[in-house]
Amino acid sequence: MVAEFEADLIRMHTREGMAVAKAKGGGLKGKQTKLSKPQRKHLFTLHDAGEHTQAELAELFGVSRTTVYRELQRRST
Repeated sequence: MVAEFEADLIRMHTREGMAVAKAKGGGLKGKQTKLSKPQRKHLFTLHDAGEHTQAELAELFGVSRTTVYRELQRRST
């Protein structure tokens, strides 16, 4: 019962915070992307050329291999 009350409190505070952000005109920005649009375009160009492995691309751009895989997956969908 106490855990349920705490969960309700958290939900209420979250909704209040979202309402305040919306009232300020900003909204929710979410997590920032690791690569900018020009970097993504360059990543795709290098990947399509086939001269670098995905691990090498990750090192070149200073991101994890998972980020490279994710960006390539997003492009294909």
